Amino acid sequence: MNKTIVKLPEHQAIYHQIRDMILFGMLVPGQAVTIHGLTDLIGTGMTPVREAIRRLTAEGALIAGGNRRIKVPEMTREMLEQIGFARLAIEPRLAELAARRMTDQCLDELQALDAEVDTAIESGNIERYLEYNYRFHFRLYAQADAQVLSKIAASLWLQVGPSLRIVCGRFGTANLPDMHTEALTALREGQPDRASNAIADDIRQGLGQVRLTLGD
Repeated sequence: MNKTIVKLPEHQAIYHQIRDMILFGMLVPGQAVTIHGLTDLIGTGMTPVREAIRRLTAEGALIAGGNRRIKVPEMTREMLEQIGFARLAIEPRLAELAARRMTDQCLDELQALDAEVDTAIESGNIERYLEYNYRFHFRLYAQADAQVLSKIAASLWLQVGPSLRIVCGRFGTANLPDMHTEALTALREGQPDRASNAIADDIRQGLGQVRLTLGD
C-alpha cells in the first residue's frame, strides 16, 4: 500500500497511511490513538500526524474521547443503519453514472482488481481483500466523475472499515459479499440499472454481515 503514496507530499502521505490503517482495520473499533503513538509507529514528525488526525476526525473516521484522547469509533446499530441508508443512496447512483461513462480501459482495470479480490478470498488474505475490494469500488466510482458523491462515499467507507475487518476476522473470507461479477457483466453490456442494483446488493450483503457482529 505504501508504494502508492511515496510521491505525495509528506502531510498527504501520512494522511493516506493513517487513513489506510483505519480503512483496512489495522486500528480496531474503540482503539485509542495518540499523536505520539502514531508518530512512533510511523516514524515521522508530529506536525503531519496532528494534521492527519484533525482531518480524519472531521471525516468521522476518528472521534474525540475523554481526557483529550482520540479513538476509532465503535459501531452501533443506529450508526450502521444511518451509514447503510447513505451508502445505498449514493453508491448505486455512482455505479449508474460510471456505467454511462464506461470505457474498455476502465473495464480492464476493474476486471484486474476483481481478480485480486477473488485471489484474496480464496487464500484467506483479509488485508488484501479489504484493500482490493476498496480499490475496485472506488475505481468504479471515479469513472462516474461525481466528486461530491465520491467524497461522501469515501467518508462512509472510513466509518465502516474497522467493522468490516471484524467481519473478516469472525467469518473468514470464504463467505464475504462479492457481487462484482454481476456488476462487471452489467457494465460490459452497457446496463446502468443492473450495475446499480449489483452494487446495492453488494452493499446490503456487507451491511448484513456487519450487523451480525454487533450482537443484540
